[in-house]
Amino acid sequence: MTVFLLAVGAACLLGLGFVLQQHAAQQAPPSDMLSYRLLLRLMRQREWLLGILFMIGGQVLSAMALSAGRISLVEPLLATNLLFAMGLARKITRQTLGRSGWGGVLLLAAGVTVFIVSGQPTGGGTEAGALRHWLVFGVVAGAGLLLVSIARRLPLFEEATLLALAAGLLYGLQDALTRTTGQRFERGGMLLVLHSWQTYTVIAIGVVGLILVQSAFESAPLKMSLPALTAAQPLAGIACGVGFLGDRLRVTPGALAWEAVGLACIVLGVIVIGRHPAMPDACPEKNRGGYLLEETVRAAQQAASATRARAGVARG
Repeated sequence: MTVFLLAVGAACLLGLGFVLQQHAAQQAPPSDMLSYRLLLRLMRQREWLLGILFMIGGQVLSAMALSAGRISLVEPLLATNLLFAMGLARKITRQTLGRSGWGGVLLLAAGVTVFIVSGQPTGGGTEAGALRHWLVFGVVAGAGLLLVSIARRLPLFEEATLLALAAGLLYGLQDALTRTTGQRFERGGMLLVLHSWQTYTVIAIGVVGLILVQSAFESAPLKMSLPALTAAQPLAGIACGVGFLGDRLRVTPGALAWEAVGLACIVLGVIVIGRHPAMPDACPEKNRGGYLLEETVRAAQQAASATRARAGVARG
């Protein structure tokens, strides 16, 4: 019950924080995307700072939940942050839930319940060796970097989704390393924590993830980024928990089938809720021209590059 309350409390604070951050970030100029300048600009806005305070509170509660429970149990509960995000967004937009909204809520709740009941996440397994640890770490981090590199070549709306996916993968990895840091603190106190690479990696991932999330929030409406972020984080966290933290799930054919159904319902529910009309759907008019200008410039640059390439082939 303690883990449940901590995880749901963390989800509440994270969901509220994401809405406030996106509402502030969408007013930043496109030139600040994927740059530390974006954070420096946003630090001057009270709404964004309030969103960051909510997010920090959510991170603290999630760290406490991860220390008290298994990551395979906590991550699905953290995915409910989208419910609280939609609650605040619904107040802002004054939209009713309707069939699609309630359908998404039921899908998400059913998915979390089915996964936890069928998988029965437990600890006590042997932590993986260094090779497997670094293999899982490399796959998750590498997938995030690949998504960022692909995103830079796509239109802004599609770019936002991939940036949010990358941030979700990194946040899932961060959750796993946060649990590892907590375990080290229990074994050797603060001295062992300060001498562990995981501690500094958690901080680095937090900064990189924050830049990715704010860039995604800036470049497109919330419905283009928050569902991807919310869906990717628990999947990455569960993969890390089972991959190298020693978390165990039931592996009978029936249990695996229901676990897959639960995860599918979580992802589908997140997508349905994220695309509900209650989620902010419009970028500010003062930025819309900037987005169109950037897209026009990018298209012109691509056309110029193609022309130079054809000219080079002709000379050859």
